[in-house]
Amino acid sequence: MLQPLNLPPYPFKITDHNGQLFLFDEIRKKDVVLTPEEWVRQHFIQFLIKEKRYPRSLIKLEGGLKLNQQAKRTDIVLFNNKGEKVLLVECKAPSVKITQQVFDQVARYNWVHRVPVLAVTNGLQHFYCKIDFDNERFDFMPELENYLSE
Repeated sequence: MLQPLNLPPYPFKITDHNGQLFLFDEIRKKDVVLTPEEWVRQHFIQFLIKEKRYPRSLIKLEGGLKLNQQAKRTDIVLFNNKGEKVLLVECKAPSVKITQQVFDQVARYNWVHRVPVLAVTNGLQHFYCKIDFDNERFDFMPELENYLSE
């Protein structure tokens, strides 16, 4: 029923409440409705913690921001130990193709956040890029770097 992703499998706590599946989110410390996008988000969070060694305490989920007077939400923002944003992650459902439009959405969010590394994933494909704000350019990276405490 739950689609296998191009990420390692993790032992999630999934419960059924009257036919609705919920997954325990260890960052928010509560059950959340298990949508296809949430399935991707939870896998990517575990990937960041277990494979890339990001401390749980430096991960923020669904942070709010204002863009052109509209409220928007980011999926995942990661911080360094100085409290600076270092990674912005946009998660999509596996059925959503990663297109230029998806990248444009993340880039618009990043005008507010000004995070040096962006990641976009649908659980099957993952794209990472480094942003050079001074020269107004970005470069794709083959993979995400491990967390480095400074």
